Amino acid sequence: MDSRKEQERAELHRTIWNIANDLRGSVDGWDFKQYVLGMLFYRYISENLTSYINRIEREAGNPAFDYAQLSDKEAEQARAELVQTKGFFILPSELFENVRRRAPSDENLNETLERIFHNIEASSLGTPSEKDFKGLFDDIDVNSNKLGPTVAKRNERLVKLMNGVGDMQLGDYKDNTIDAFGDAYEFLMSMYASNAGKSGGEFFTPQEVSELLTRIAIDGKTEVNKVYDPACGSGSLLLKTAKILGKDKVRQGFFGQEINITTYNLCRINMFLHDIDYDKFDIAHGDTLTEPQHWDDQPFEVIVSNPPYSIHWEGDANPVLINDPRFSPAGVLAPKSKADLAFIMHSLSWLATTGTAAIVCFPGVLYRGGAEQKIRKYLIDNNYIDAIIQLPDNLFFGTSIATCIMVLKKSKPDNRTLFIDASGEFVKVTNNNKLSEENIQHIFEVYTARQDRQHVARLVPNGEIAEKEYNLSVSTYVEQEDTREDIDIKALNAEIAAIVAREQVLRDEIAKIIREIEGEP
Repeated sequence: MDSRKEQERAELHRTIWNIANDLRGSVDGWDFKQYVLGMLFYRYISENLTSYINRIEREAGNPAFDYAQLSDKEAEQARAELVQTKGFFILPSELFENVRRRAPSDENLNETLERIFHNIEASSLGTPSEKDFKGLFDDIDVNSNKLGPTVAKRNERLVKLMNGVGDMQLGDYKDNTIDAFGDAYEFLMSMYASNAGKSGGEFFTPQEVSELLTRIAIDGKTEVNKVYDPACGSGSLLLKTAKILGKDKVRQGFFGQEINITTYNLCRINMFLHDIDYDKFDIAHGDTLTEPQHWDDQPFEVIVSNPPYSIHWEGDANPVLINDPRFSPAGVLAPKSKADLAFIMHSLSWLATTGTAAIVCFPGVLYRGGAEQKIRKYLIDNNYIDAIIQLPDNLFFGTSIATCIMVLKKSKPDNRTLFIDASGEFVKVTNNNKLSEENIQHIFEVYTARQDRQHVARLVPNGEIAEKEYNLSVSTYVEQEDTREDIDIKALNAEIAAIVAREQVLRDEIAKIIREIEGEP
């Protein structure tokens, strides 16, 4: 990447940081992120629509045309067509740039924004894009006390927010605008996640981990049918595929499900910010394990996920689940207090025959007994596990635990499982460890080589794993390098004896000097 692009990115990050610090005040960072991202989204879709209409009009021979200057009455004529192609409609008077210009003198700015957000959502009612816009602005409560105790104070802060977001240097559409919007989003997410600890980090997978997971999942493919994440959070893993392969190489689009309503809204916003059209993504809200929303859409060629660690679920308390075709093949359900392997079984069930799933795992699922051991037995005996990769500790916001990646495939060339110890592949950045580009490349090369490497990787016959009671911990199969120095005991003892003898000589000499000083013979 050229230095100019890096300078632009650094400048953008500085601007966002300043806006966040200026506006945050009494509002908790993780909550306030929603206001910044919501306003960024409002600006984005306003500019996206304006740019789209202007381009069409100017190509048609109207070089001075500007949708933002049009009257609402004239614009209404294009509503139906725009909703069909873009999925939404915004009147010129309700565009971000026009509302921002009037904002300082609008005593009812909160009501103005509330009405506009409602109108944008309502524009999609009864159309195929309705589910993608419904409730998108719910978390941007312009009447919240978090913004200030009075309407005047809230509006004062909303003006600051609009100006801050409006001043972001995001370029124009022919010069990587989408990257800039997307990058602004990702920087905000990582900034707030690192400050918020567990409450924020659980919704965010660090970009470097996303990069590694995605590269593994798309290995050998130049295009795929669709990408799925059963616990998609804010969508960063889904979008990595678009970034690495190109969004046009994901033919049928991006699918995910998220249980947290706020994060679900952020995920849909994130899709739009990365220029994924409404008909190219399907993000659902709800509990994936008990209410999966994409039965009719699977199988998926690429599944990438960082599901929540060791959460509670109904498990065998729900008599229906043991007969669920996603879980029944293993003959047992994941424990009620640890749903980790339920996400694995769900992902495997919806994985295409030619597909790959790469999933971040909590280490306990690899060695604990009971039901989890039986599920591992099912996975190994049916040759579904392609690789287990031990990652360094302290990679994730809010937890120092060393996680693993489990790679699933349904069509493997052999009955062996690759174990990789990548626990030393990191660089230290402040309090966290981070995967550098070199670390990612090295791990990926070891994965694709699929060969034994002393102290790093071992291709283990599944029969040996069975003998070890289906323990999948990498340390069971890959011996760590002993970096301790070899000690020659005889030489060491001789050296100690020489030191002791020398010490005695020195003591005798010191005693002699003292006697001489004291005048003794």
